[in-house]
Amino acid sequence: MEALEIAGGVDVALCDWAEGLRLGPELRRRPRVEQLHLIVCIPSGEDGCAARASDAGADDVVRGPIEPAILVARVRSGLDRARLRAREALLRSLIDNVPGAVYRCRCDSDWTMEWISDQVTAICGHEPAALVGSAERSFASIIHPADRARVEDEVLAAVAADRPFSLEYRIVRPDGEERWVLERGQAQHAADGRRWLDGIIFDITERRAAEEAHRQRAIAEAQLAEVRTSRERIVAAADMARRRVERDLHDGAQQRFVSVALLLQLLRARASEHAPSLCDALDAIDHELRAGLDELRELAHGLHPAVLTHHGLGEAVRAIAARAPLVIDVRDQLGERLPEGIESAIYFVVAECLTNVAKYAEASRAWVSLRRVDGDVHVEVGDDGVGGADPAGTGLQGLCDRLAVLAGELHIDSPAGGGTIVRARVPAASLD
Repeated sequence: MEALEIAGGVDVALCDWAEGLRLGPELRRRPRVEQLHLIVCIPSGEDGCAARASDAGADDVVRGPIEPAILVARVRSGLDRARLRAREALLRSLIDNVPGAVYRCRCDSDWTMEWISDQVTAICGHEPAALVGSAERSFASIIHPADRARVEDEVLAAVAADRPFSLEYRIVRPDGEERWVLERGQAQHAADGRRWLDGIIFDITERRAAEEAHRQRAIAEAQLAEVRTSRERIVAAADMARRRVERDLHDGAQQRFVSVALLLQLLRARASEHAPSLCDALDAIDHELRAGLDELRELAHGLHPAVLTHHGLGEAVRAIAARAPLVIDVRDQLGERLPEGIESAIYFVVAECLTNVAKYAEASRAWVSLRRVDGDVHVEVGDDGVGGADPAGTGLQGLCDRLAVLAGELHIDSPAGGGTIVRARVPAASLD
């Protein structure tokens, strides 16, 4: 039959009285056919049949006998209603699955809602019925006071330009909580001259929080980078000052002391011939002078050893070991020169550790290991002494600060009575 069009399912069903009473309730219980338009043909002259058919789920009733033209018209009308019902169901499904509140409101100062979906409750904490027609409060009243003027200006500017609008602003929930929303919409013009706003409101509080956290993290990283750069400048300036003082001592004071020592030797040679009684005094002066010169050389060497500049880290570490009062095994597996700042940092780590070994460890032997693992520089200084080193000590803490400039790290293992092992690592990234 022409009116019974089937497209992926039956839209309209026509049945007699008895069948309609049986099928009606069954059809309404099935989700896939609940939108079907059911027409029931009832006997002519039977009172109450129409009401019973309607109660059973019929959408329309006709009394027999029926003219074919009338029946076709009723079926076509039912078909239109069924399709309208299907479109409404589709629209409801789409709205229910949109992750935001769909609305239509008036273009007025209160943004008076004509209709708004249930999702608005989860966003702003108000039921749709409270907002529709501004029954309990207007939508404008829940916009954060600091954002209301901006929202109005941006929306009205978009309406005047006949373009869509998209803006972010805050709303205030009944409990005082502030949440960020993204609203997108556009003005629609009715035939009577009125303007409506149709749009969607999304809750973007979590996104804004993530963006703010990212912004704060970027600020913190920039500040940290500046701190690192500042520390690098300070360390570089300190190293340069050490080298300058070392050169000044070597070229100035040390040379003067050497000259005095030579003159003193000449004076003693003459005194042995003409004034032997002065020899003992001159020998004592020479001894003190040479001791002072040795101390001055040690001081200059500790400031910045020339061997480190000219021959590299391995030779500089071996020079420290050679002056130590105990046996120190040096294992240098680097095989190449490192950047100046890194060599200097590692040198002072080794020098400080070996100084501590000599002063406090009561050790019989110690070792130094220099190697690269996966591009990183690894340093280990160990001894067989009494252990118990304090990581919070000024010297070790200073080494941690120096390595931190290179994004390096320092670990200390020093159990009482079990010796001490200090491990340092400088990441490969700092070698570039």
